Amino acid sequence: MAKRKLRKPNKNKINRSTDRMIESAIAQQNDWKTNRRDYANRILKTLNIFARPKSEKATLNIAADAETNVAKTRSNGLRAYWFPILCAFIVIFVAIWVAFTHVRNDVRGTAAVAEPIVRTVRTSDIPTFDIVRIAPDGTITVAGRWLPHQNISIVVNGKIIATERTDSNGEFVYSPKRVFDAGNYTFSLIGADPDVKSTENVFVYISEHGYENSISLLMTTDGSTLFQAPAMLQDGDLKISKIDYLDTGRIVITGDGLPRLRVSLSLNDKYLGFARVSDHHHFGLGADVGELKSGEKYTLTIRMHDGDGRTVAQVGHTFTMPEMTGDDNTYYTVRRGDCLWIIARNFLRRGVLFSIVAERNNISNPDLIFPRQLLQIPTKQ
Repeated sequence: MAKRKLRKPNKNKINRSTDRMIESAIAQQNDWKTNRRDYANRILKTLNIFARPKSEKATLNIAADAETNVAKTRSNGLRAYWFPILCAFIVIFVAIWVAFTHVRNDVRGTAAVAEPIVRTVRTSDIPTFDIVRIAPDGTITVAGRWLPHQNISIVVNGKIIATERTDSNGEFVYSPKRVFDAGNYTFSLIGADPDVKSTENVFVYISEHGYENSISLLMTTDGSTLFQAPAMLQDGDLKISKIDYLDTGRIVITGDGLPRLRVSLSLNDKYLGFARVSDHHHFGLGADVGELKSGEKYTLTIRMHDGDGRTVAQVGHTFTMPEMTGDDNTYYTVRRGDCLWIIARNFLRRGVLFSIVAERNNISNPDLIFPRQLLQIPTKQ
C-alpha cells in the first residue's frame, strides 16, 4: 500500500495574514488617537472662547438677549398656566363668599324648627326676695321676683318645699296653708337651673310667744335688713344667765335671746360693745370695764336690737360690787354652738388664746367640746 504524502503549511501565507492584522490594529489605534485629539481641541477652543475678554458692547448685547429670553420665558409660562391660575382665583372667591354669606337651604316638606333661646344669666337675673312675713296663724308668705315665665323653687332649711311660676313681670308669691312650728328657718331660692341660686337668704324665727315676737331678717353680704320686726318682747325672750367679773378688769355676760339679733352691753350708761345671738339662742359678750371698787353700786344694761337698730328688749341689773376672792380661775359651762375661740375671746380678750383653755382642761382636740361641759378658765397668765 502506498504511503500518503502530507502537505506542509505555507509559511509565507501565515506571515502575510499576521502582518495585516497588526497593521489594522495600528491604524485603528491611530484613528482613535486622532479622534481623541480633535475632541480635546474642540473643548479647549470652546473654553478659550468663554475665557476670552469681551467688549462692553458685546456684554450689553448678551445682557439684552438674556432679558429678552427671560421675558419670553415668563410670557410663555403665563400663557401655559392661565387655566390653573384662573381656577385658583375662582376657588378663593367662592371661599370668601361662603365665609361672609350665610345661606340657608330649607328642605321641602320639612317644617322649619325655631332655634332655642339661650339666655345668659346676669347679676340682675338672680332670684331675689321682696318680703317674707309671718302671719298671725303661723303661716309664712314669701314674695319675690326673677325672670318672667320661669319656674322658681322655695327652699327651707336646705329642702325644696314648693315650686312657683313667675308672671309676665317676673313676680311670684308663695302662700301655703302649712303652719310652721316655733323655731329657726332659713329661706332661699333656686331657679329652673340648679346653678342659679339666690345670693340672699332670709332668716325666720318664730317665737313661742306668737307672731308678734317673731322676726324675719334678709341676710346679705353687706349685713341684714329687717323684713318683720318683733314687738316689745315678753319676759323670757332676753335672759341673762351669768355675769363674771375678772380681776383683770374684764366683765363677761352670757345669756339667751332671739337668734341673729344683736345684743349690746352698757355699764352705767357707757356703751361697751355688742355680740350676735347664735341660731341656738345663746350669746356671750366680754368687755374691759377697768377696776370696779368694792361696795359701790353699778348698773348693767343689756339691750337686744332688731335689724334696724331699734331696741326690742332690755334687761337692767343693778349690783353692789363685792370684794374679790383672789381666785385666779373662773368656770364656764359650754352651751350648744360654743367654740373655744369665742370663749377665749370673751374671757381672755383674744381668741388665739384658746389653746390655753384647751391645755388647762386637757382637751386634745380644740375643735371638739360638748354642751354642759364645765371648763376652767385661767384668768391670769
